[in-house]
Amino acid sequence: GLCLVIVLYVRVRSQVGFEPERRGSHPYLGVDFRTLHSRAESAGSIPARRIRRLFSFQRHLLSSRLLRGVPHLNPLHILDEDYCGQAKCMLEKVGSWNFDIFLFDRLTNGNSLVFLTFHLLNQYGLIELFQLDMVKLRRFLVLVQEDYHNQNPYHNAVHAADVTQAMHCYLREPKLAQSLTSFDILLGLLAAATHDLDHPGVNQPFLIKTNHYLAALYRNTSVLENHHWRSAVGLLRETELFSHLPVEDSIERQLGSLILATDISRQNEYLSRFRTHLDENDLCLGHASHRHFVLQMALKCADICNPCRPWELSKQWSEKVTEEFFHQGDIEKKHKLEISPLCDSEANTIASVQIGFMTYVVEPLFAEWVRFSDTRLSQTMLGHLGLNKASWSALEPEASGSSEEGESEPGRATEEPSSRALSQGSQES
Repeated sequence: GLCLVIVLYVRVRSQVGFEPERRGSHPYLGVDFRTLHSRAESAGSIPARRIRRLFSFQRHLLSSRLLRGVPHLNPLHILDEDYCGQAKCMLEKVGSWNFDIFLFDRLTNGNSLVFLTFHLLNQYGLIELFQLDMVKLRRFLVLVQEDYHNQNPYHNAVHAADVTQAMHCYLREPKLAQSLTSFDILLGLLAAATHDLDHPGVNQPFLIKTNHYLAALYRNTSVLENHHWRSAVGLLRETELFSHLPVEDSIERQLGSLILATDISRQNEYLSRFRTHLDENDLCLGHASHRHFVLQMALKCADICNPCRPWELSKQWSEKVTEEFFHQGDIEKKHKLEISPLCDSEANTIASVQIGFMTYVVEPLFAEWVRFSDTRLSQTMLGHLGLNKASWSALEPEASGSSEEGESEPGRATEEPSSRALSQGSQES
């Protein structure tokens, strides 16, 4: 059987002339941008429908594991017994806001996303309830973890595992726990695990100004989020995880709605809607549409909750995301492109980036979340947020003074130029 697969693989490659893409590769690193732009311009005469078909075919080739070859895997079973035991002990406290995802990832030999997501699905009884095939589920989770780029300092499988753990904490909050259905919980966990799937480590403006094919495919709108969603759907179909369920189409559609909500450029849109619901006190979690909206807001909070974690965890995330920003800025400098906001290491520091992000993006969102769910966890998050901001301010006196002058009412999003720059430049989406 293996010989037949290898022969077929060689024949297909020779027929299509396609060189498999290495998983986790960054195709933009070796691109001659002048050639890239000239190709895009020359393609202007080609009908749009034909271009879309070409992109779809390319994506099919890139996503086909037969053509991409067999990637190097971290064997899930090759774990020291002591480490495995420690990992299991950590999972007993998976609902703690102090959960150290970095330690858990080390204890699981870099398989934190697989172990944590599988554990949560089992803990909620979703595997049995939805009669999920254990082999298909494990294969799906392994493929999801593989399709995150470990080269990314921030947008990698550990970030996905961290967001999934945060989502679990929110799902346990009284208002949600009393109202959400098992289907809602399944969607919430899957969306958290796949929300940044196949993230290239650069933001949307970078893809647009380099004429990346994904930007053209999704018409410069929620480019990354659409790609994350479509990639997740591709893995669901490849593994046939939900093929036995009559709600398979609904799962794919609602999964997309959740992932698309993480687009940071639409932050004010979702925040204004959330604030209006809270002002009018008309959120009824007995309605499926309202529960779905709350899930969207929960995922948004989970996605950017790093500043609300304890300092020793939050600081690591801040360093990682800023490293990714600056790496993009270095690429833009190298190719003489306009440097994206927050990505210039000569004009920004970790502290200044974090203080601005907390002030204009995180604080407004979590202020409204606390209005919705004023619990011990919510107060804990706000407490960490305040302490972390003060810690960064102490490291950046000038940024501290400017941020205090620019602050407005904590619960209201501002439309300062800094806010718009953060929305454009932030990759925490």
